[in-house]
Amino acid sequence: MAVIALKEGYGGPTRDRIENFHGNQLLYVGWDDHLMFCAPHCIAVPPATTFGSLVRDMIAPMYAPHPDWSAVRIESVEWLRSGERFEPDFAASLADNGLGHKAILRLRTPGLTGIAGSHS
Repeated sequence: MAVIALKEGYGGPTRDRIENFHGNQLLYVGWDDHLMFCAPHCIAVPPATTFGSLVRDMIAPMYAPHPDWSAVRIESVEWLRSGERFEPDFAASLADNGLGHKAILRLRTPGLTGIAGSHS
């Protein structure tokens, strides 16, 4: 995510470079229409993590507190990578699925729009 300095000539060090995360990369994950989580989560994950492991071991526990999560059918989820719909390979790594450092992954769950349809 790019930031533009308002002061001309500003040149501070970039602290969120991949080299600073000890072999991990940052991945932003958001669940559309579920604003109980007001912003995407930012998680540090190894690029070799499989997409299936990401969903099972990180995304599912992250969103499990939401009442809609128990109704989510992973096979019906619509996945978006940086705003473009894509079909992930659950056996392939994040890198092989095109999810690099600071990528944005969103999920849509058709028919689920938050608590009592409130988008929360």
